[in-house]
Amino acid sequence: MPAKIYTEKDASLTPLKGKTCAVIGFGSQGHAHALNLRESGVNVIIGLYPGSKSRKVAEEKGLKVYDTGEAVKLADVIFVAVPDTKIPAAFKKDIEPNLSKGKTLLFSHGFAVHFKTIVVQKDVNVIMVAPKGPGHIVRRQYLEGKGVPALIAIYQDPSKNSKKVALAWAHGIGGTRGGVLETSFKEETETD
Repeated sequence: MPAKIYTEKDASLTPLKGKTCAVIGFGSQGHAHALNLRESGVNVIIGLYPGSKSRKVAEEKGLKVYDTGEAVKLADVIFVAVPDTKIPAAFKKDIEPNLSKGKTLLFSHGFAVHFKTIVVQKDVNVIMVAPKGPGHIVRRQYLEGKGVPALIAIYQDPSKNSKKVALAWAHGIGGTRGGVLETSFKEETETD
C-alpha cells in the first residue's frame, strides 16, 4: 500500500486555535517554526534560558520571550527545539517540572525519546514534526509560498488528538505545502 501523503486539504490550524505554542530554543529549526507559525496565525511564545543570546533576536522579531520553565507552564504545545545533546538537561531542569496532564511535547527529531535520554510522563502527548530540511530553508520556502516536506509521528497520545495537532503544526510551518508523511519515532531516528 502506498504511503498517504498529507497536503493542505488534509490539515487545518483549528487544533492550535486558542492554544499557546511555545518554541524552546531559537536556533535553526526553532526560529523557522516560530516565525512561520506566527505568520500562519498561531499564538507563539519563545522559551530560552536566562543568558541566551537568542533572547534579543527573538524579541527583535516581535516574539514574547520567557524563561524556559515559564514558557512550558504557559503553553499547551511545547516544541523542544534545542540540540539532542542538550535535551536531557533542559528537560530535567525546566521542562519536566512544568509539564502537566494534557500538554503536548513536540520534537523535530526522535532521538531523545527513542533512545530514552528523556522519559515523558504518560499523561502528556508526545509528537514529532520533522521538516526534511534545515530551518533557514523551512523559513525561505514558507516565505516563497512553498513548503519543505515533513514527517510526523505520534509516540504518546493520551488526548487522542495528537495526529490532528501534528498535522496542524506541519500545516502552520508550511510542511503540508510540500507533503507530509507519517512515520514512527524509531524509524525517523534510525533512518535520519
